[in-house]
Amino acid sequence: MSLAPHSATVAEARAFNRKLAWLPRFKISNRVTPALIQGLLRLSQVGAGVRLAAGGVRVEQRIAQACGLSVPVRIMRGASPPCAVVLDFHGGGWVIGNARMNDQLNAEMVTACDVAVVSVDYRLATSCPLAAIMDDCLAAARWLLADGLPEYAGLPVYVLGESAGGHLAAATLLRVKEWPELLRRVDGAVLYYGVYDLAGTASVRAAGADTLVLHGPTMLSSLRLLTPGLSDEQRRQPPLSPLYGDLAGMPPAIMIAGERDPLRDDTMLLAERWGALRKLSAMCCPRPRMALSAFRSAWRRQPAAAYTHGCVAAVIPAQAGIHAEHQARVPWVPACAGTTGSEQIFD
Repeated sequence: MSLAPHSATVAEARAFNRKLAWLPRFKISNRVTPALIQGLLRLSQVGAGVRLAAGGVRVEQRIAQACGLSVPVRIMRGASPPCAVVLDFHGGGWVIGNARMNDQLNAEMVTACDVAVVSVDYRLATSCPLAAIMDDCLAAARWLLADGLPEYAGLPVYVLGESAGGHLAAATLLRVKEWPELLRRVDGAVLYYGVYDLAGTASVRAAGADTLVLHGPTMLSSLRLLTPGLSDEQRRQPPLSPLYGDLAGMPPAIMIAGERDPLRDDTMLLAERWGALRKLSAMCCPRPRMALSAFRSAWRRQPAAAYTHGCVAAVIPAQAGIHAEHQARVPWVPACAGTTGSEQIFD
């Protein structure tokens, strides 16, 4: 089956992009703006736990301990035992966001896909270097994969990340290769419009003023602020830039980007290398400048949110417990477990 979304989903993304076009672009040039946005985000999250409980989703805060670090994680569980665990890395350009950022989508994923979700509350670049952020993510992954949640021991684990979270998810998988027995626990990955070359791919370097959400002309300089004192050659070293890493042994994956997204090249180049070695489906969404999961929590139970649920369901093999009725609700999602190569859709 094709990974292409329903026309209604694409129409929704386009309509949302038109609204985004009226908003100011986010420029990472100081610590004040991210701090202000982070404060507003936290204010909007007041009472989130109560709303989730009303929907039948239980939330627990835990501390993942590994690699000499203690990293907060947010765990979501449904009423029934899960068939798999999703390790979620939120986006936010490494400077904003938290483990609650994707609460609404993650709660819907818990219900729709019969999974538990572990969202990582990694530190942000406003208070520590990128290397420390990557260490937080590795620690959380090692804790989970080494049965930090004993009640889910043996369940397949799927890694999910978007934007900066896509970068952190891919970089973490590369680093977990040092522990092959842990990497074998990962059955799949879903990566949305990640940043995989911190020296900037051609599409990032060409980003113009019409870029949505982010200030296109300063995206490259923002990446350099994130990695001070490094040359572009050093920025391209893996796992800092997952695009250039050894992808042998990586799990099956689904990768998604918007056709006009400045991070399009990052996704499609990584998909080309990853797909040469492992089962992979890559989707370049026609015409939208932002991939389908952008601001996904705002879409509630609309087609774009269902698309995300379907992508997660697609990488979970049938034997893990995904029910036929859910597959019927998202018939346009491929059975990734039986798909080889890379599917690239541009029209």
